[in-house]
Amino acid sequence: MADSRLLTVFHSSQTRSTGVIILLEELDAPYTLHPVNIKAGDQRKAPFLAINPLGKVPAVKHGDALITEQVAIYIHLADLFPKAGLAPALDHPQRGPYLRWLAFYGSAFEPAMVDHALKREPGNQGMSPYGSVDAVIKTVTDQLRAGPYLLGDKISAADILWGTALTWMTMFKIFPATPEVTAYIKRISDRSSTKKVNAADETLGAQHKAVAGQ
Repeated sequence: MADSRLLTVFHSSQTRSTGVIILLEELDAPYTLHPVNIKAGDQRKAPFLAINPLGKVPAVKHGDALITEQVAIYIHLADLFPKAGLAPALDHPQRGPYLRWLAFYGSAFEPAMVDHALKREPGNQGMSPYGSVDAVIKTVTDQLRAGPYLLGDKISAADILWGTALTWMTMFKIFPATPEVTAYIKRISDRSSTKKVNAADETLGAQHKAVAGQ
């Protein structure tokens, strides 16, 4: 197994990679930050495209291994640092539900919300990866109503992913800010790790804007 100390995170402020940084703080994991200035278009230039041809953050290098997709990164990091207790063990009864919510995020939630935000017709439900936007929203809100976290009383890496995503989705009015959703977001945003990373993101974002002449 690659040395867990050799973690490099390709990150741009206030993007999907912010949640990964919050997760690493929660895991008390050592890592090196590799900033990607998307304000200057660095994500579309050859050096970063060699990391991720899609030009997207987050991306993580762990030794010689490269991990890109958000959900894969969360699974890998939470399993890499089991002492933090943010991932149920392989034989734990909650392991399946934990993976379900991570997979549901990438396979159903994001596609549904992007279509919803762009006012795109999802097409025939039999061909859609998520069925319907209303079904996705109901599935998430019903689970959060049972809270306080996705797996009940214990926070997991899945909550870091969902908490940061729902913060943005409700801010831009893509996802309804119901009382249970708002309370869930607050539980994640009030954590010291979130506050620390958001403050650092403000500084990094300002630096990137200055470099880009914005």
